[in-house]
Amino acid sequence: MSVYIVGAGPGDVELLTLKAYKVIMDADVILYDDLIGEDILELLKKTKAELISVGKRSGKHKKKQEEINKMLVEYAKQGKKVVRLKGGDPFVFGRGGEEIEFLAENGIEFKVIPGITSAIAVPAYAGIPVTHRRCDPALIFITGREARERLKWDALAKLNATIIVLMGVKNLEKICRRLIENGKDPKTPVAIIQEGTTANQRVVVGNLSNIAEIAKKERIEPPAIIVIGDVVKLREKTGKFIKNIHH
Repeated sequence: MSVYIVGAGPGDVELLTLKAYKVIMDADVILYDDLIGEDILELLKKTKAELISVGKRSGKHKKKQEEINKMLVEYAKQGKKVVRLKGGDPFVFGRGGEEIEFLAENGIEFKVIPGITSAIAVPAYAGIPVTHRRCDPALIFITGREARERLKWDALAKLNATIIVLMGVKNLEKICRRLIENGKDPKTPVAIIQEGTTANQRVVVGNLSNIAEIAKKERIEPPAIIVIGDVVKLREKTGKFIKNIHH
């Protein structure tokens, strides 16, 4: 009786870890998110497992988190090998922490298999290293959608740190405005990478003052990663050499 909380990575099926692959192929039940990627979904269809889509796109949740938690416990108590498959890494804004908390409260053993987070992998596929010795010495991940406003924007804007925003496209204008209002240079470079690591990857580049307008014009849609900081400038040199990442 155990549950595997598994990170599927950022979308490219070849970025699924060997450990994740083995557990998936041996599962009885797989509860998966929408953002695992089409190729990984095709892989799931080749397994013997019962497949249950639990959604989890912004504003379109097929199952509430509480329902998912209960399903994990119920299937585990039936003696099934349960995989909870989440996009990216389960613990980077993926609510994996809430799930293991609920499992522990209900006496269910679990194992966690980390996944490659889109926060790092997606910029990498776009030719943007999230850290570089010539650029900001810190790296911050934030979520672009919060149930309640908790970010200290004044502190965030003053830090000399590269900011990676997950799930932030819908609130892009607000994020940029808050940073500028709190002292961040409007000329700070910004990149948005839509559907990163997949064959549909698109990249747009601007700065804090104009990226919201550019994204609207280019019709950028979720899922996308936003990178704010001088590391974005490196794409001018590296971008045209990022080739053949898909077979």
